[in-house]
Amino acid sequence: MKRALTSRWAYLFVLPALLVFLVFSIGPTIFAFALSLFNWNYLNAAMSKFVGLKNYVDLVKGTRDPSFWSTMWTSAQFVIPMVVGGTVISLLLALLLSGNSPVLYGVRTAVFLAHVTPFVGVSIVWVWLFNPRYGLVNAATALFGMAPRDWLGDPKTAMFAIVVFSLWHEVGFTLIIFLGGLTTLDKTLSEAAQIDRANKLQEIWYVILPQLRPYTIFVIVISTVFSLQAFTQFFVMTGGGPGFSTATLGFAVYQQAFIYRKTGYAAALAVVLFALTAVLSLLQLRASRNTGR
Repeated sequence: MKRALTSRWAYLFVLPALLVFLVFSIGPTIFAFALSLFNWNYLNAAMSKFVGLKNYVDLVKGTRDPSFWSTMWTSAQFVIPMVVGGTVISLLLALLLSGNSPVLYGVRTAVFLAHVTPFVGVSIVWVWLFNPRYGLVNAATALFGMAPRDWLGDPKTAMFAIVVFSLWHEVGFTLIIFLGGLTTLDKTLSEAAQIDRANKLQEIWYVILPQLRPYTIFVIVISTVFSLQAFTQFFVMTGGGPGFSTATLGFAVYQQAFIYRKTGYAAALAVVLFALTAVLSLLQLRASRNTGR
């Protein structure tokens, strides 16, 4: 290993990948940090004005519309159900679909196919499903005597509708992670629990779930990061509205930069998003080390 790190040929082979990473990841990240210190003129960069930490002061004080704190609250309304609901649903599905029958293979494939469908395309399909006049969602709820609703046009239901769609799209990914985790379990522990006359729920709670802890931590962290950075479904389905009821942090970066033309403030939001992502990644790394995986 040390010999490879001191070889000029080794660096030559990884140079293309390093250049791509530098140009498309490191470079834009550094530029975003710098941009957040300016009142940026997107038409003429030479006319941009250095304002120091003013964008961050405005962010903390909540002087912009929408305020940073309302944006964080909106993000929490999306992130929490996505993380909690996604983790619980995918774990339950993994426990139910962990067998080896052809039927279970087919169901697992069907659930995962939702995740690999094009995000923009299925977002448009779900816009039609939530249509207030002839959408299938209203047709289904009408069977239970519920009145038709404008799911995406009502601030009270818009976020709920997007969460439902997002869970449908993302659960297939976390399901595969838990299914992979179930293949690594120590079967002798389950056999010992069965010998001790533990029922299935006790086996799951005391034997299976503790062994799945590293996978659960990974799913929670990666779901939180993906949810914080979510953009496509908000852009396609609601445009951040109605009002700002679905303008999460990830969408607010785009909204401030390209709609309100507040590029410096948008860069400050992007820095906050980067910091949250970095902290969550570090926590996941530390938790993984503590579990010995």
